[in-house]
Amino acid sequence: MHLAYPAVLSALLFCTGLYGVLARRNAILVLMSVELMLNAVNLNLVAFDVWLSKTAEETLHSGQALTLFTIAVAAAEIGIGLAIVLAVHRNRGTSDIDKLRDTAEGHESEGHETDTPATETGAEKAEATA
Repeated sequence: MHLAYPAVLSALLFCTGLYGVLARRNAILVLMSVELMLNAVNLNLVAFDVWLSKTAEETLHSGQALTLFTIAVAAAEIGIGLAIVLAVHRNRGTSDIDKLRDTAEGHESEGHETDTPATETGAEKAEATA
């Protein structure tokens, strides 16, 4: 089998995962997209390991060893990531990334405008409300 087939499949999987990371709003779907990207890298590592082992006299299978390491890291990442997502969902009631980002940065919800000018300091605000 030619090296182009798994390389093209890996590129398609990686692009699909990248689209999922950039376009999705749900944290669990983003984690699944990251896993898809890691699997694309694993496919590339194994394909290039097989291709290089045909040309080299000694077969070290370093690509397969790196793939096993990547699988272990991916399993740990998904376990910790899901635990964090579930804890955030229990506390805030949503796993929408945009809403979580807004609450973490302290932004006000859209459509609400303040009556005070932006140049007013904290002391002036306290005097105005007193």
